[in-house]
Amino acid sequence: MATLKDIAKLARVSPAAVSRVLNRDETLSVSEETRHRILSIADELGYTKHQKSGNFTKARQKIAVVQWYSEHEELNDLYYYTIRIGLEKRAQELDYEILRFFNNDILTLSENVVGIIAIGKFSSQQIAKLESYTDKLVFVDSDTLTAGHPCVTTDFDHSVIKVIDHFLQKGLSKIGMIAGEEKTADGKESLIDQRFRTFKNYAHEKGIYKSHYVYIGEFSSQSGYELMSKAIHDLGNDLPQAFFVANDTLAIGALRALQEAAIAVPQRVSIISFNDTSLTRQVFPTLSSITVYTQEMGRIAVDVLNRQLLNPNTVPTMTRLATHLTLRDSSL
Repeated sequence: MATLKDIAKLARVSPAAVSRVLNRDETLSVSEETRHRILSIADELGYTKHQKSGNFTKARQKIAVVQWYSEHEELNDLYYYTIRIGLEKRAQELDYEILRFFNNDILTLSENVVGIIAIGKFSSQQIAKLESYTDKLVFVDSDTLTAGHPCVTTDFDHSVIKVIDHFLQKGLSKIGMIAGEEKTADGKESLIDQRFRTFKNYAHEKGIYKSHYVYIGEFSSQSGYELMSKAIHDLGNDLPQAFFVANDTLAIGALRALQEAAIAVPQRVSIISFNDTSLTRQVFPTLSSITVYTQEMGRIAVDVLNRQLLNPNTVPTMTRLATHLTLRDSSL
């Protein structure tokens, strides 16, 4: 079990200083950087005794969390909501104060923050705007290594391969996809969904890709309904035996279209979606889905930013989280 001396040695301070920081001694004169270093090391070593102490009332360093969605959109998308929840919990553990900004609120960010965590998809112009506030930036759910910033993403490639392999193992070789298309928060840059890119490439590799089995629209339940309705109308008896759907919201709409057309799920058409939000258990049949560890994405983003703050020379990295294929009633 870690001791105060262990923490003090790694933090390069005295055991007394460690004790006072962990016990939230407001009279202690210590830099915020040192305080966060002590808290981070204690956390990494599994030292938890200090977590039973009372609230810390001293002014804390502030982290801005910038969402590419509006507040209303976030409430309708549990994926980004749970990323933020995980982020806020981790920030609280490391004693940072969180300031929330939604969508175009980025233009009004005037608070004195030590770093920014940006959740979602941002254009090069928006990234430049964030850089004007601080060089301590971490992005969640987008690849920003080429822009020189660390990021936390999901392993889309292996996720999609898992889905296709599962369908093939069940003898389902006619596989379609309902995909979503997105733009950056300011609408200035179109984005190619990595799930569709991988689906196309891997299906080609397996010799089963058919472009007329792919339908692309907005990421919404209504869009999922309309796209599947079109597939049913266009393809008739050639309707694929299985569909990979790019997120749970799209899948719920697609499922409704199949049910209205009296097409049995999963007996005639199997469906596997992506994200595995709580919505997957609230429909009938319950949706098979790729489980994405969204809260962990938020937690890791805070840890990455914390390392940047403690060591400004930290090299930018991409953290890709594994996923899990969770099978329920919508697929064989």
